[in-house]
Amino acid sequence: MDPDFLNVFTQPAQLNQFLAENVIAQGEKRKLIKPTSNNNAKLEDLKLLLIDWINTTLKEEHIVVRSLEEDLYDGLVLHHLLENLGSLKLDVDKIALTEKKQRQKLSVILEAVAKCLQLEESQLKWSVESILTKDLLSTLHLLVAIAKHFEPNLAMPPNVQVETITIENTSRGLKTVNAVEYITENKENLEAQSQDDAFDELFSRAPDKLDAVKKVFLQFVNQHVGKLGLSVKDIESQFADGVILLLLIGQLEGYFLNLRDFYLTPTSTMEMLHNINLALDLLADGGLLNFSVNSEDIVNGDMKTTMRILYCLYSKYKAKET
Repeated sequence: MDPDFLNVFTQPAQLNQFLAENVIAQGEKRKLIKPTSNNNAKLEDLKLLLIDWINTTLKEEHIVVRSLEEDLYDGLVLHHLLENLGSLKLDVDKIALTEKKQRQKLSVILEAVAKCLQLEESQLKWSVESILTKDLLSTLHLLVAIAKHFEPNLAMPPNVQVETITIENTSRGLKTVNAVEYITENKENLEAQSQDDAFDELFSRAPDKLDAVKKVFLQFVNQHVGKLGLSVKDIESQFADGVILLLLIGQLEGYFLNLRDFYLTPTSTMEMLHNINLALDLLADGGLLNFSVNSEDIVNGDMKTTMRILYCLYSKYKAKET
């Protein structure tokens, strides 16, 4: 068993409780908030604000929420919330008593949310299964997304982040990946926000210039990883496993990367996530990364996220090339 899995739980009782309440089948993986985030004051403030917002919104319907995990999993509150906020009429029963009915109801509700918020499947940070199993992280992401869309003036605390652990049950035992994940936006970093705006602008309004920017990044990358006998031709796919990114950082920052610290030939998503998280940690430690990044976006080949990461390196080292 991965020792990090045991280290997450500071008390034996926490480990026993987790194993009793969470059965992870072989081949399955789950991402959870670490118990070390339980005393996160900003997280508690966000939970209380969301509960108060839901109760205020649904006051006339005499619905009272006391726990985000326990009161939202069956779809009843979400159903009323969407109908109230978005005037959406969903073709589902008001009350679903069986797990099968709850699953069907959640499927309709979450599909409506994705459509209303114009989100692709790869952008969703929740699922029917995670909401149904009372996963707090997924529930928070869902509620924050709904609130931002329907109540943009709701004063949610910024920079709410939690430590997470992704656990995968493999044939060799439990494997883990640790990360830090933002639930609300990092509004303190204006530079990062302007950078995001620039890339949003590039992708949405100037797609004709996208190839030119990619070409500049590829030239920059190959200038450095070429010294290792490597060649990068596709940003979207060749950075997904984290190997090229780690080697590029090593070349630029002068790091000696021990082969035991990362997977040179990753064969699973968990190994790719490990590499990406290590790269993000190195960038953050070097003062090059000052905005939140979802490592899964890079693994999933999200071009915009990958280019933002490359820009962090390019903007620092481009002067050395001229």
